[in-house]
Amino acid sequence: MTSKIDQWTKLELQIYILLLCANADSEETDLEIEMITSKVDTDTFNKIYNEFKADTEDEQLEKIDDNIHQHEYTNMELAKFRQEAHHIFFSDGKFMQMEQNLNRILDNILY
Repeated sequence: MTSKIDQWTKLELQIYILLLCANADSEETDLEIEMITSKVDTDTFNKIYNEFKADTEDEQLEKIDDNIHQHEYTNMELAKFRQEAHHIFFSDGKFMQMEQNLNRILDNILY
């Protein structure tokens, strides 16, 4: 199913990806949300968070893939994405199987 995907700013895409990482283990912690909200203003976070919550997992991955390809990212920007994703994954001190699976999916999308 292909739908029209709105283009986000790089920051909005970053927030969306980090929300996906925070939800990888089906448990969004206060610490993870705090880590994400520290990067953006409240209105932008709420806009992206509400969209994220309304999307299915397939839609989430499709939106990320579409938006990654609409921006020209440097290798440094992509490496920063990966580093921030790992901070979210390891914020609870564990790297669960579902987080590992998402990590591999993100590797395929981002590189």
